[in-house]
Amino acid sequence: MEDETFDPDLIHAIFKHVWTKRSLERERNGGNDALDSEQVGAGTSKKNRPTSANAHALKLSCELLRVFIAEAVGRAATIAEAEGVSKIEATHLERILPQLLLDF
Repeated sequence: MEDETFDPDLIHAIFKHVWTKRSLERERNGGNDALDSEQVGAGTSKKNRPTSANAHALKLSCELLRVFIAEAVGRAATIAEAEGVSKIEATHLERILPQLLLDF
């Protein structure tokens, strides 16, 4: 049985939300970001170019999130088990998070 992963449409919607939010923040800041001044092509700034993600990138992002979360839960479960607790709590995740982020 193949491991379940995140829905690519959900991940795409999250990415679009973040892209839209960042675009609005750049507009509010007057477009003075270094990224806005980069030229992408003949007269087209990055600011005016629509942002998108192809299907392979979304599939890869879904798999990366699945692996990241599975690893986080596994490490937190190890800490919880060492403490003699059968339920993972936020403190267990807090303890494993620094090393997990360094590993990924």
